[in-house]
Amino acid sequence: MDNLYWIGLKAVSGVGNVAFRRLLECFDTPEAVLKASSDSLEVVRGITPAIIDGIKKGEWRRFAEEECRRLNSTSVKLVTYLSSDYPKSLFEIHDPPPFLYVKGKIRSRELSIAIVGSRRATSYGLMTTGKLAEALAANGVCIVSGLARGVDTAAHKGAINAGGRTIGVLGCGVDNVYPPENRLLFEQMEESGCVVSEFPLGTQPLAENFPRRNRIISGLSRAVLVVEAAEKSGSLITAKYALEHGRDVYAVPGNISFATSRGCNRLIKEGAKLVDCVEDILEDLPGGELSFLDSPLFQPQSRSFSLTPKEAAIYELLARSPLHIDDIISQTELTAGEVSSMLLHLELKGAVTSLPGTHYAVV
Repeated sequence: MDNLYWIGLKAVSGVGNVAFRRLLECFDTPEAVLKASSDSLEVVRGITPAIIDGIKKGEWRRFAEEECRRLNSTSVKLVTYLSSDYPKSLFEIHDPPPFLYVKGKIRSRELSIAIVGSRRATSYGLMTTGKLAEALAANGVCIVSGLARGVDTAAHKGAINAGGRTIGVLGCGVDNVYPPENRLLFEQMEESGCVVSEFPLGTQPLAENFPRRNRIISGLSRAVLVVEAAEKSGSLITAKYALEHGRDVYAVPGNISFATSRGCNRLIKEGAKLVDCVEDILEDLPGGELSFLDSPLFQPQSRSFSLTPKEAAIYELLARSPLHIDDIISQTELTAGEVSSMLLHLELKGAVTSLPGTHYAVV
């Protein structure tokens, strides 16, 4: 029943990711939002008369009921941003999705690196991607990519070949195998990691979905490695998101005669770290070059925890940078008493820690 209201609230026209979270901060649950009076809804910052009208008309219910029927007939799970399984690194991006559709096993915390590149990769690009992905996975690093043709496919296969974990982030519904020739890979990834999407089941792989998909690839990852990319490509969009999210960007240099090398070579000129062996990446990671069996890289940094909407509002701020308690109060819709209470709860959960001078930071 909870899924009905989570899906329903997201289906209301005008309710984006930010509005969704603001509403939950005020009403605690999507069900309470969808049953709230117009008067109580209109005091929430950013909630327009059109959004209130969409909630009260109830047209969201038909879609939500049908989506829940589809969910119940599949192995897909809905993981909300309040769940202990929701990847906490997504709180570091400016508009984390309120929930993800997940096929397979997702983890709240793990060391992940994204590998992205050209759909029309050369044999050199595919070979290089496979070797780097396999070596990273053998050292306990989860490989994130977009399950597209070319470099993405080679990255996922390399991780699976090493017996490691890999995550595919889709620009369509997780029930839509795209490209179709990757059906076997989809099935393997459900066992060796997961396939995730913020888009509803049945969503087709439309071009406008992929830039949004790319921010999640970056958000799930500690760093982004680009292997072959044209000067205007989705891979460079992912690299741009990575810089905005404070991630490291790596690039494999390529033949200057190939169009697929120009994006990577330009990234290196602009400051991305040149990679010609896996050690170039491993040396920047906590634990250095330790092997998979001994490495702390593979272990979560702290225990998983669930959140309330008010706790999530504070955690999202602190995930981006440590803050003084007064700044937390000024940047949320919460009272001083609520902020103090939520910070205590978050400390008890092991989610945040206090610093000198009443500053707080995520663990």
